[in-house]
Amino acid sequence: MPAAIHCRDLRKRYPAKPAPVEAVNGLDLEIECGECFGLLGPNGAGKTTTIEILEGLLDATAGEVEVLGKRWGQGNDRALRQRIGVSLQETKLTEKLTVFETIRLFRSFYDRGLDPEDVLDMVELDEKRSAWVGKLSGGQRQRLAIATALIGDPELLFLDEPTTGLDPQSRRQLWDVLRDLRADGRTILLTTHYMDEAERLCDRVAIVDHGKVIALGTPAELIARIGGEHFIEFRLEGSTQLADDDLKGLPAVVNLRREDEAYILAVTAVHVALPALLDLVQGQGGTLAQLTTRHASLEDVFVTLTGRHLRDGA
Repeated sequence: MPAAIHCRDLRKRYPAKPAPVEAVNGLDLEIECGECFGLLGPNGAGKTTTIEILEGLLDATAGEVEVLGKRWGQGNDRALRQRIGVSLQETKLTEKLTVFETIRLFRSFYDRGLDPEDVLDMVELDEKRSAWVGKLSGGQRQRLAIATALIGDPELLFLDEPTTGLDPQSRRQLWDVLRDLRADGRTILLTTHYMDEAERLCDRVAIVDHGKVIALGTPAELIARIGGEHFIEFRLEGSTQLADDDLKGLPAVVNLRREDEAYILAVTAVHVALPALLDLVQGQGGTLAQLTTRHASLEDVFVTLTGRHLRDGA
């Protein structure tokens, strides 16, 4: 079976002074049919530009792009649009239509598709079928936006930051919808700023920075690359400082970074590293102001690779 998405050396350049802006700069990507794939990176990394090229909304400056075995601009565009579903980063829907009227309108855009009643049930909006769009909560609007992408029964779904701005309960409700879609065998390309979201939903992820893929693999594979399964974060009271070499020399410590006044240790075994750390702090006459331990995450992968957080601007 061919890949659902294939792009090679993808580039998008915008003219600007004093120099052109390289929004996408030689990006390679291959997404298999039936997988939920996450595209991660900070604002300005090129995620939305990439996804809009793949959706056929933007022309690439250079590179190869194939979606479901077809290329945009070669006479396949209408047929290809019938096979994909798109939920943009911000979806504007007519507020004076009801939920059901909105779904029925979008269904009319496709030669074939799902029953509007079934789609409302899939996104848990059946009780809101007669409500005006303008009266929906943020989470309900996001589920409706996904419903408009689903109504054509797509093989491939593009979801650009579908849970941004939602409260935790609404986010989790939307996760349930996405899990059901993945279980249905649909291919999903998801962009997100939330690392827990990517770890829970995605089969594989690509981390993008400055228009290029800098890491690719399953969430577990990427986390394993940074060496430590756990992190110890701590701060010291007063002006006490610990030498980097002393911290790196502690048992089970594989990496160290500093953020403002915090020390962050990547460790292979918390129960080995923590007693040694406490002995070091005491021996240096220091006092802990804060101490936490946690599992490594995709956020740590990105910081290790780039020195920045995923929610930082580029």
